[in-house]
Amino acid sequence: MRLAALVLLGAALVPAGEFARELKAYRGKTPKIDGVLSKGEYDDATAFTGVLDWTPQFSRTTDPKDLALKGWVKHDGKRLYFAFEITDDVLYGIDTPRWLPDNNPKVHELTREGFPWFGDEMELLINATNKWTGKENAAGNGQSWQMVCNLTKSRKGGVGVGGILEGEPRSNEAAWNTYQKWILDGAMDCAAKRSGDPQAKPRKYVVEWSVAFDPCLEVEPGKFYSTALGDRKMGLNIALGDLDEKERVNDNPYHFNHEDWWAGHPGTRTNLKDFGTLWIMTGPKR
Repeated sequence: MRLAALVLLGAALVPAGEFARELKAYRGKTPKIDGVLSKGEYDDATAFTGVLDWTPQFSRTTDPKDLALKGWVKHDGKRLYFAFEITDDVLYGIDTPRWLPDNNPKVHELTREGFPWFGDEMELLINATNKWTGKENAAGNGQSWQMVCNLTKSRKGGVGVGGILEGEPRSNEAAWNTYQKWILDGAMDCAAKRSGDPQAKPRKYVVEWSVAFDPCLEVEPGKFYSTALGDRKMGLNIALGDLDEKERVNDNPYHFNHEDWWAGHPGTRTNLKDFGTLWIMTGPKR
């Protein structure tokens, strides 16, 4: 009995990814996904901050006036919710022209040739199965996925309207089709809007994200998370991308000022094994 208990305890302590960072999503009230943080809307959510201690893919963020965020996560028994309030000194396509990188003039096409993540953006990556075999990235289905919420373009609103876009792997047509179906059906939704005084510096914007347990959190083939399964851990990563003036940065082909990741290491942060852990808790925050 003692050995069995130790085995169960050890299993409980194993992270959903190998990166030692975790968040807990407790049950709370259903928020309105409108890009506005209403008073008290996320009081029942777990709060977190970034990005000074996050993993930089490009240059490290050292000044919160350059880039910072406040984040929240919770669920309502049917859907998972994230909210982010981002501070950014320059907003691409708003404070700057919608300039293009040298390596892809089609970045803003809402096709598989476009770059959904090109701009000021958030990325959400989940491994619902909490399984991996090696260095694989998201499959692009309910078991593991990587989606994008961009401040100035979206699948439903087009270029100029912030919201959700198909993420990676764009090269996989089945993944692209799955992501697009989720967006059009409303299984996954995101609102992205500027907030505060538009003349104030630094700038601010808000991202709110909604993820339906079914079909987006497939814990086993054909089986989707529900609170009947109890507290459950999944792999999680979050990215914040910051694009400013083109001439400001020349150390990467996309001229990104920053791309900061909640978990993982440079170059491998999209590997399922390099994710952190999201716990979906059946009860409310206490």
